[in-house]
Amino acid sequence: MAKKTILLIGTYDTKEPEMRFIEKAVRAQGADVLTMDVSVLGDASDPTDISKHDVAAAGGMTIEEVIAQGDENKAFRIMSAGAAKTVAKAYSEGRFDGMLATGGTMGTDLALDCAQALPMGVPKYIVSTVSFSPLIPPHRLAPDVQMILWAGGLYGMNSICKSSLSQAAGAVVGAARAATAPDRSKPLIGMTSLGSSCLRYMKILKPALEDRGFEVAVFHSTGMGGMAYEKLAGEGAFACVMDFCMQEFGNLMAGSVVSSGDDRVTNAGRVGTPQMVAPGALDLLDFAGWQDIPEQYADRPFHEHNRLIKSSVFNGAERRAWIRELANRLEAATGPVHFFLPVQGVEAWDREGEEAHDPEALAEMVDEARKVMPGRVPMTELDVHINDAAFCQAVLSRFDTWVETGVIRTD
Repeated sequence: MAKKTILLIGTYDTKEPEMRFIEKAVRAQGADVLTMDVSVLGDASDPTDISKHDVAAAGGMTIEEVIAQGDENKAFRIMSAGAAKTVAKAYSEGRFDGMLATGGTMGTDLALDCAQALPMGVPKYIVSTVSFSPLIPPHRLAPDVQMILWAGGLYGMNSICKSSLSQAAGAVVGAARAATAPDRSKPLIGMTSLGSSCLRYMKILKPALEDRGFEVAVFHSTGMGGMAYEKLAGEGAFACVMDFCMQEFGNLMAGSVVSSGDDRVTNAGRVGTPQMVAPGALDLLDFAGWQDIPEQYADRPFHEHNRLIKSSVFNGAERRAWIRELANRLEAATGPVHFFLPVQGVEAWDREGEEAHDPEALAEMVDEARKVMPGRVPMTELDVHINDAAFCQAVLSRFDTWVETGVIRTD
């Protein structure tokens, strides 16, 4: 097995003993290191492979100009921008196989940008004093980033923080060794969904698409899954997307914490990837399990899925607004788009007798789609429920047409 190299990122002026401890731990695992100093004021006692001067230059300033900002937040924002550019460039040049960064709030802020700068699949570890904290909004997290709490690591070395640092060193080296590159021998379909108790189309579509020679990746649309989907879509990783679960999009519109970011339903269209879209679960508004349901939603149907997540239901006016914004995003796409409208329902709990059944609000959503989609986005109206097999057959028919006409690449 080829020897792996781990990029180590930290402030070597204040945390040099900790960074050198990590270096030794990584080397003890049989890997090499590439060191990067993101300090501002002080200097490391021994040079790093990538200096703070290199990082500042990538951010568009000299280190003296960074210091002259006179404000640690402004200074570190410049260093963060430079660090992210430096990390992306170094990875593109094949200089490292995995990243490990350390920090308090300042260092974590910078490390999050560095992780976002790397493609999915590259091991990314952050040892932070605020790991898993609500201070870190979901949109700042790279979809596959790993975080380890820097317990007892605020000031100086001790046996507690050494445990955190050595675990991180072992984790990133192990990940770099074990990671397998994505197999690009088959064209990849990106699909969004929820668990099969709510949306079931993937049970039919995935094997049918695989029989046609495609690989299918199904992303769980509960925030982080959508972030991974959107990142890959923006990288042009998909031959086609089947974005049939709009729960994260509705959550975004309503300001829910269960969101995948402002760029939901934009990246596939931005890079020209063919898109098939449906309003699956666009009726559901998610809350974290620990949240109280806001008073404005208290009289609506309610589904408690488990201790982590629970859902209320959007009314007709809200669903109309979400459809209008969805049309705006789809119309802006640079590639082919087709919208499927299943008029009998959009998820399992909206059927008659279930908790989210609201035929009047569903009718308003359908009416709005009929008004705004035609002329802007090609649409097929289906007198079925999204969980019916007939929905899948309509999708596969359109998919086959796109393949036959060369809309979807098969190489």
